[in-house]
Amino acid sequence: MASFTFNTTPSLVFEAGAARRLGAIAGKRLGRSVLFVTDPGLKTLGLCDPAVVSLQSEGISVAMFDAVEADPSQATLMKAVEAGRTAGATGVVGFGGGSSLDVAKLAALLVGSGEALDAAWGVGQAKGPRLPLVLVPTTAGTGSEVTPVSIITVGEEEKRGVSSPVILPDLAVLDAELTLGLPPAITAATGVDAMVHAIEAYASKNANNNPLSRMLARQALQLLGANIETAVSDGRNVEARGNMLLGSMLAGQAFANSPVAAVHALAYPIGGTFHIPHGLSNALVLPHVLRFNAPDAARLYAEIAPDAFPHLAREESMQSRCAAFIEELSALSMRVGLQPRLRDVGIGEDALGKMAADAMKQQRLLVNNPREVGEADALAIYRAAW
Repeated sequence: MASFTFNTTPSLVFEAGAARRLGAIAGKRLGRSVLFVTDPGLKTLGLCDPAVVSLQSEGISVAMFDAVEADPSQATLMKAVEAGRTAGATGVVGFGGGSSLDVAKLAALLVGSGEALDAAWGVGQAKGPRLPLVLVPTTAGTGSEVTPVSIITVGEEEKRGVSSPVILPDLAVLDAELTLGLPPAITAATGVDAMVHAIEAYASKNANNNPLSRMLARQALQLLGANIETAVSDGRNVEARGNMLLGSMLAGQAFANSPVAAVHALAYPIGGTFHIPHGLSNALVLPHVLRFNAPDAARLYAEIAPDAFPHLAREESMQSRCAAFIEELSALSMRVGLQPRLRDVGIGEDALGKMAADAMKQQRLLVNNPREVGEADALAIYRAAW
């Protein structure tokens, strides 16, 4: 067996209502002054309030930073860092979707270490130490609570990442009650995002693709495939919401160690340029990337097809099962209400060339793809998706 490494968040709490006990669960880890990173929507809805009150009841002062936007900018990150320094933060809580968790990770790093952000970009460049860090996801999609990655928008539209075990949190708190209010569109997009994480992790060409990641990816697809439509149609179903949250986390553990590939690389220009939500960006290109990959990845896709869609076990040949898997994913996106084509989200055909060129900047992801992707290939995939 080939050598590999596997890193993940060292501690996890999976419990409906756990956020209301955050002070008791995490207070001793965080110290006396917490930077609480979230977004304005969650703050306005009051979703953060029980967690904040719980921290304060343990004698912890809370500095609220609630300005995180979708696809967070470098400017937003640096404002969070300044808020943490001003508050004398001894720990950081990230509360929200992937954007808030990503900002919290790097705020903990930059406040704790004082290192320059420009020195941390890339793989394995962040040195630390960071402040104690607790992440509380409110969507079932990114798996950011168990990944050593943070993605930030630099300039107008470039996505740049920090990837280092240093920014894995000390604790992840999975509370299904926090996801009950998610609108169907967000539930659908984040759910498909999690499925993409599992699919790309399983098929990744990365040298660190390993048995643990593959096992977790398959378990994730079983949970996600069985629950996504229920979670979209019956948003108050705590069991379905919990299964989606757990599936998202398992997919996060998988791709944190066996990294994602061309679906994400081609999704980033969609999100960065047109500000389409990340999960929807993935869904728009997913079937087209998988069809492109099929000549080199049919066996892998056929292996995981029945995990997401059990009836596909009846497909007798590898090729037919792979093709059916791709068609089922495309049909699933439409059943849960996601737009199927780039033109449906306002992207003009004249933008495809620049998008293909921008996708080539994501070489850290493209090198993991089962089939080599050049700029002409990316353009053909975008045209198929348009």
